[in-house]
Order: sequence, then C-alpha cells, then structure tokens
Amino acid sequence: MRVLVVEDEPLMAEAIRDGLRLEAIAADLAGDGHVALELLATNAYDIAILDRDIPGPSGDEVASRIVASGTGTPILMLTAADRLDDLATGFGLGADDYLTKPFELRELVLRLRALDRRRSQNRPPVLEAAGVRVDPFRREVHRDGRYVALTRKQFAVLEVLVAADGGVVSAEELLERAWDENADPFTNAVRITVSALRKRLGEPWVIRTVPGVGYRIETEAVDSDPGPGRAAAGDRG
Repeated sequence: MRVLVVEDEPLMAEAIRDGLRLEAIAADLAGDGHVALELLATNAYDIAILDRDIPGPSGDEVASRIVASGTGTPILMLTAADRLDDLATGFGLGADDYLTKPFELRELVLRLRALDRRRSQNRPPVLEAAGVRVDPFRREVHRDGRYVALTRKQFAVLEVLVAADGGVVSAEELLERAWDENADPFTNAVRITVSALRKRLGEPWVIRTVPGVGYRIETEAVDSDPGPGRAAAGDRG
C-alpha cells in the first residue's frame, strides 16, 4: 500500500510516516496543499490521509480535487475538531473515514487496512501464480504449500508481480509501488530485492528478468541454478 500523508506539523508527519513503514505501508509526505496536489498529479496513491487545517489549498480543497479527479482514491481525514458539524462537512466533501487528533497509530493502521480492503473488494483476496500463493490480508506467502518468510519489501514486490498475472512489471513501477518518493531511481534496490526474493522462494525459479524491460512471474518454472560462477536463468541483467 502507498499512501499520501498531508500534515503540516513536521514531527507528527514524520512519526506517522515512520510508523506506517513498520507496517509495510509506504508513505509520502506533503506539508501543504500545493505540494499535496503536485504529488497527487504525479503519483498513484492507494489512500490519501488529509489534515483539514493545512497551509495553501486546505485539506477540504484537496479532498474536493481528489473526488473531482475521478481516481476513486479513498480519503481519510485528520482533524483536531470532533464536532458533528465538522464530521458532516468532511464526509460531505467525499471523505471515506475520519480520525480525530490525538490518535493511536494502531488505529490509523487499522482504518487504512479497512479502507484498502474496501477499495480492493473486487480483487481476489488471495493471489496465485505458478504455485505461489500470496495472501495480502494475512501477509503470508506459500510456495507449493510451503510457507515462505519474506521481508516487508520482498512481500510488496512479490504482491505486485503476482497481481500482474504474468505481465511484465518494470523496475520503475516496482520502485513506485513498493518504495516511496524518497527512493533513488538509480538505486539497485529493486534488482537486489528481486534477487533475494528468488532465493527465498526457492527453485525452480518463478521470477523471470525481461532484459531492458522488467520482471514477470513465469507460468512455467525457469531452469534451476546452473552452478557456481554462472547466473541463474531469469537473473541476468
């Protein structure tokens, strides 16, 4: 999941971002309405977390722009006000959920998970391809019935690849979907993560490298490791 956090208090924004990362949720930060609108125009977010009281275009204005864009991005509003009139105004603007400050990070995470499940209700709850079974809700992966322990980043990358249903996913798209805006586009993070993910899943390899294009899940298993000193099939480039 990738979310946009629009919050003008730097310490709170950073605390939210760091806490969400521990839950495998990538978060980009915007301290005012102008930056929020720029990020929304550039990136695809699963959920927008909006503080209503921000500089520039208000959180209400940002919410209205999100709704008008037709992207269907769910909106969770943050506010220090808990009056019924304020809640009614926020929901009237198109907010999907509301959280009053101060709040527990755990509650925020639970609400985000609920919004994400609601948004994704038309997708199968469990993804499967080439003997790999990915359960996004339980955050579990099995390969031919064997449980596979993955890091948060490995899980996020695998989820994107399996959801592509055999289609090629570029390194740039993986970087956008599984990391956040602070990721260096010239980093080797994607290649390193995919290589480690292959090893965790085990042989025969199911992730194929398409040279110059990206990665995809093989419906037919790739050849096993040919031995020391040579790259495994699908791991070149």
